[in-house]
Formats: sequence, structure tokens, C-alpha cells
Amino acid sequence: MGIRTNILLRVYIAFGLILLFAGAVVVQLYRVQFVQGKKWRAMSQTLSTKYESVEASHGNILSVDGSLLATSVPEYELHMDMLAGSIVNDKVFYGGVDSLALKLSELYPDRSATDYSRMLRNARRDSSRYQLIRKKVTYTELAKIKKFPLFNLGRYGSCLNIIPQNKRLFPFHTLAQRTIGYKNENVKNAVGLEGAFANYINGENGKRLMQRIAGGVYMPVNNGEEEIPAKDGADIITTIDVNYQDLAQRALKNQLIKSQADHGCVVLMDVGTGEIRAIANFTRTKDGDYEERLNYAISDAKDPGSTFKLASYMTLFDQHKIDTNTMVNVEGGSYSMYNNDKLLKTFKDAEYLPSPMTAKHAFEESSNVAVVKFVSSNYTNNPREYTDNLQNVLHLNEKLQLQIPGEAQPIVKNPSNRSWSKLTLPQMAYGYEMQMTPLQMLTLYNSVANNGKMIAPIFVKEIQRMGNTVERFQARVINPKVCSDATLGKMKALLEGVVLNGTGKTFIKNNLYPVAGKTGTAQVANGNSGYGEKKTYQASFCGYFPADHPKYSMIVVINNPTVGNFLAAYVAGPVFREIADKVFAHDLQINQNTPTHFVGNTTMPKVKAGNTVALKKVYDKLGIKPLYASTNTGIDTTNGLAYDDSKYKTGIVPTVTGMGLTDALYALGNAGYKVTVRGSGVVSTQSIASGSAMPKGTKILIELQ
Repeated sequence: MGIRTNILLRVYIAFGLILLFAGAVVVQLYRVQFVQGKKWRAMSQTLSTKYESVEASHGNILSVDGSLLATSVPEYELHMDMLAGSIVNDKVFYGGVDSLALKLSELYPDRSATDYSRMLRNARRDSSRYQLIRKKVTYTELAKIKKFPLFNLGRYGSCLNIIPQNKRLFPFHTLAQRTIGYKNENVKNAVGLEGAFANYINGENGKRLMQRIAGGVYMPVNNGEEEIPAKDGADIITTIDVNYQDLAQRALKNQLIKSQADHGCVVLMDVGTGEIRAIANFTRTKDGDYEERLNYAISDAKDPGSTFKLASYMTLFDQHKIDTNTMVNVEGGSYSMYNNDKLLKTFKDAEYLPSPMTAKHAFEESSNVAVVKFVSSNYTNNPREYTDNLQNVLHLNEKLQLQIPGEAQPIVKNPSNRSWSKLTLPQMAYGYEMQMTPLQMLTLYNSVANNGKMIAPIFVKEIQRMGNTVERFQARVINPKVCSDATLGKMKALLEGVVLNGTGKTFIKNNLYPVAGKTGTAQVANGNSGYGEKKTYQASFCGYFPADHPKYSMIVVINNPTVGNFLAAYVAGPVFREIADKVFAHDLQINQNTPTHFVGNTTMPKVKAGNTVALKKVYDKLGIKPLYASTNTGIDTTNGLAYDDSKYKTGIVPTVTGMGLTDALYALGNAGYKVTVRGSGVVSTQSIASGSAMPKGTKILIELQ
């Protein structure tokens, strides 16, 4: 084969291969474009665009009086599209970029105008479609920014992309912090009311179409407008009173600092409705301060101690085992229990007590020996009679089904429990070998204040959307009658006796209103070591006030006080008293027993002369009015006191004798005179007699005594 033929053959083969490859390309292009076109177009859309969730604005959490406890405020993230229609012309952009930089530096001084200008110019050079301008921009700041150069050119598509976000604010900061709860990226499940009512508060998120641009960044299509608008969350109206909450936190924290305790809690509840007015929880931090970290009131289940004696005595009375005047030998405050000559345990009281004593006196002095003897002697042969009442009537072994998560499971034993022993019954009598939270114990005491009706506490009373009620909540009735009326009367008398004559008389008794309640000092088990040599105590006081017509019930629990006395009356009592005093002074519905004082029938009340309009207002507020008609011309038998207002005339010296300094200066000044003052008190003399015609500007000396 010749050289020429060989070359041509190679050329033909190469050309054929090229044609074959080109044909394959054309076929594949046709296949992709027409056969598989729909598939690839859909994939292209999913790769270059996506829907992003737009968080809805969370609803507000409000106190019972409408004060904001938690709210959401809008925050914005601002980006700039350097190729937007409004600034696509270089002359427009570069003509306004320095002015925009100057405005931004004035609003946000952390960068200079030069820095802002450099950033914007570099973004323009790189044709950035989503240049970050600022994060966490407030609504007020955004309103100003929209008027800045370049950002106010929206005729052909604004270059400013606004991404709305929500920021959760707590106007009262740490007030009821743990109960209100919170939600953040580090917490999987929101706690408190934020978590419990998330379905209402969170609302429904919207959707925004985002497009992928260079650098793998997504920017919103349609200038950030939502394709599916978010539905804002509903508001929840809590039962918390911010004033009571504040004073509860202050009183508790001060006592924790004073006693250097580990932690403590306070719960204030409305007796009739079960609404929680205040709930405070503090934990001691490593640096010695106290913060709200755990909601001990609902989660800290421990041996309640002597506050549980209420349940024991209520059971004994209701089952007619004892009466208030039943005598018991407390053996001086120390009683040893044996089983076949083997010592089981020695039960002791906090101090020496005389013997014998009545059941009422034993309760008032919080005798452990007395209640152990009462329960043991009446229920040893049939302990279920005692435990069934605790579980089936008082429901102390059941959760309260609270509106917020985290409630601990109460433990009240019965003979079927594996851990039941010969000591279980006597130890249960005064609040050991069981676990109950402070709120569960408060619910029991509240049932006594509520005339035997036991109700579960509530934290939220209403849910509103746009001011309209969506749902209302009322306390769940656990038991409409926990005991007979006779037993109820006895228990009320015993609880009042604790404060009047017993362990509560030193720190809780007062002369303004009656209080009923019970102290409780319990030794707390230290983990697996139990009740070892290192003793840890829990001090508590649970009760209600005013005892004669209860409006509020309250429990105070302080764990491990290490400075001063550890007894409940000394540790928890002052906190209860301080809070109760201030609540009583603040709540006019319960503070209506102020005695009425009437003005005498022939004598006017002694007052200073002066502005009678103000005087009338004072008299009206005090309810002053004569009892019956009199010959005294100062008495109006129809409307009460008669008033004769002073009249001042320029150039005529008025009478100021008997006036206070303010009214005297006012009267003489209105008449046109200059005044010199000596002394203090009430005007006794004036240098120029009243009624004298004196020229304007004359100096008049007044003496006060």
C-alpha cells in the first residue's frame, strides 16, 4: 500500500470517528433536552431554589394584671443586592455609596464611614447579590435605614433585602424566670410555660422562596416577601401577680443569704381559685449568689416532715380515732419503740414537752412522739385504713397534673410496697418514708382553707388571640370534700393554734390578721448514705391567711440552712410573715377591717384653715360625717360638715391665722403681698390685721408655732 493511500485511510478513520462522536453528542443532547427534559428541569429547580421556614412571632406571656412577662420583638438582618435594578447604573451607585456609608457609620459607630464605603465598593466590584450589612437591627433602626441613600430607591426593585427575625424579651428579667421558662437553640425542649404552651405561643411558621447564588449562598426571591405568611402565636394570661412575685423573690432570697442555705422556694396561691400568684425558686451558685435554675416547688420531692402531721391528724379525726382533747403521754419528748424487746427506733421531739398533753396541744407544739403514738396505737393492726385515706381520699400519691412540665411523682407508701417495714407506719405519721413536693403539700393545706375542697393549682387562666379569648382554664377539682365539716373545724382550730400558742407564735403571729399553718423541720437524706452523721435539714412553713376568711395559702421551704437556727419557725417563719404582711396590706379585698371613726356631733374636726377643696376630698376619703343634727352652725345635718371657702381680694389683707405655711403663702401671695416667715407649724400671728387695705407689694410678717 502506497504512502498516499495509507495517509488517506487514516484521515477517513479519524474523520469518521469525529462524525460518530458528534452524532452521539447530538443524540444525547436531544435525549436530555426532550426525553429527560422534565426530570432535569425539576432537579435544576430543587438545586437552585428552596423554601425556607419563616419563624412566626411568638405570643406574649402576661401576668394576671396584664403586665408583660415575656414578649417577642422584631429583629432584622439586612443584606444588599449590588445588582438590583435601582442601583444597576454605576452613576447611581457610586453617586450615593459614600453618603450611605456616612449614614451607616452615624447609626452604627463601630465602623467608620471609610470602612463602610470600602465594604460596599468591594461588594459592588464582586457583583455580590447578598452582601451582609447588619444583623440584629431593631424596628426603629430599620425605619431610619430605609430612608438612607440607595436604600430609598425602590422604584425598580429595592437593593435592600430585609430578613425578619424574632427576639424573646423578658421585661421583668428574672421575675418568675423558671416558671415562665425559655426556649433557645441549646435546649431541645422548652421549659416552663414556654414549653407547656408551645403549640399556642409559637404560632405557625411561614415559607419564603430562596435562590442559590454564587458561593453557595441562598438569597430570598421576591425581596424577602413570604410566599406563605407566618401566623403569629397566641397570648397566654398567667395567674402570676408581678407585685407579689417580686416581694416573694426578695423575701426568699434575703433569708437564703442570711441562713446560707442551699436552695429554697415559695409558692403563694389563691385559696378559692387555685391560681398561683407567686412562685419563687433560688439555688445557691458557686460564687455564693442565688439564681433561679430549678423549679423546686414542683420537682423537688422530699420527706415533708412535720407539715405532714396535718394529714395524719385529719385522718385520725375523720375516722374518729382521737379528738382534740385526747390525752397522750409524750414522755418528755423521747419515745423508744420496741419489737419483741428489740429497739426499733427512738422518736424525739425538738425540745422537752410536759406530759400528759392533749392532741391539740401536741399538734401546736409539733410533737413527733404524740403523732407516732396516735397513729401506731390506732393503725398497727390495720395500716391500710390509714394509708387508704391518704391515697384514696387525700390523693397524696397522685400528681397534680400541672399545666407546666417537670412535676415529680409523689410517693406515699402502703403495706403492699416491698420497702414497708415495722417502722414505716410510725415514720409516715410525722412525714418520713415518703416524697412530696412543696406544691403538693400546699394543695393539701389549701383544701382546709377552701372548706374541704381540694383543687389542683393552675398557672395559666386564659389564652387569647388578637384580644379574643381562645380558651379559659379553671382549677381541676381533685376531691370536693376531703373530710367532714367536724374534722375541718378541728383542723382549722389546730392550725390557728400553732400560730397563736405553738411553734409559730414567735415569728408568724401578728395583731393585724389571724394566720393558720404548721411548721415543719425535716432531716433530709443525703443520697445513698441516708440519714448519716452529717445532718441536713429542710425547714418549711405551710399555711393560709387571714385564718377567719382565707384568701391566700402559702408554703415556704428552705433547704439546708447552715448559719443560725435550722428550725422551721426561725428559718421559714420570717419569710412567710414578711410576704403575708405585704400581701395583706396590698390586697384591699381582705384588708377591710379598719375600724370606722365618726366625728363628734357638736365639734368640728380640728383642721388647719386653707384650701377647703382639698379638705373635702380628705373628709370624703375618711368618711367623716356628723352622727346627728346639732345646734353648732358648723354642722350640716344633711351633707355632713359645712364648708366656707376663703376668698382673696387684691389689696385687702386676708386672714391666714390657723393656716399651714403653704396655704398662708398661697393666700397672701394671691392678694399681692410679700411674706416673711418665722418659726414652724401653724400661723399664730400676722403683722397686719386681716381686712386691712394695704398696697400691693407690702411686706407682712407671719409667725408660726
